[in-house]
Amino acid sequence: MHMEEQDTECAGWQRLNALIEEAARDGRTEFSPARDMTPAEWVQIIELPRSIAKLKAVKHLILYGSSLVRIPPEIGEMESLEKFSPYTSYRLHCFPYEITRCRKLKDSTISTRALYGNYKSRAPFPMLPQVFPGWRPARCSVCDGPFGTKFPLQYWITLPVATDVIPLLVHACSEQCIAKLPRPPEEYVDHPHQGGLTLRQPQPQ
Repeated sequence: MHMEEQDTECAGWQRLNALIEEAARDGRTEFSPARDMTPAEWVQIIELPRSIAKLKAVKHLILYGSSLVRIPPEIGEMESLEKFSPYTSYRLHCFPYEITRCRKLKDSTISTRALYGNYKSRAPFPMLPQVFPGWRPARCSVCDGPFGTKFPLQYWITLPVATDVIPLLVHACSEQCIAKLPRPPEEYVDHPHQGGLTLRQPQPQ
């Protein structure tokens, strides 16, 4: 997993935050930050700000050709999201489970060859747990309850999201929440797991 941290002092980060605030104010339905950033600014972005939760009206999130290594769990609060396009963002290998809360999300364009467990390559899943604040949500990925004082349980699960099947990182408050996770589709690991090189995946196709 990419553990590098976002530089929050760089020009790109400042510009991206300003664009999110602007988009939240004007209620636009499409958000494509790279269009309003220089290439030098856009390449500095490896993680979206958690303030994307403010983009309540956005229906299409466009992240073509980004250097992103992670999407924050707050994407699940983009309640109008219908289309998600991070195509050619080759450093994105997985997504937060919270994206499944985007109930209107029906269309996606993701570079699936770069994903953990993709059926064409079966790229290995990193071993969990791995503690990194950039991945952790404020509340349980499954029930939205508090974590208390303990670090949440971390599991991988592969599920259909929009028009792709993608690996999702779950942060759960209990084993009971892990047991509530949906069953993955055929030809993928059929249960929640914690990755590692000993994990048995189906053969690549």
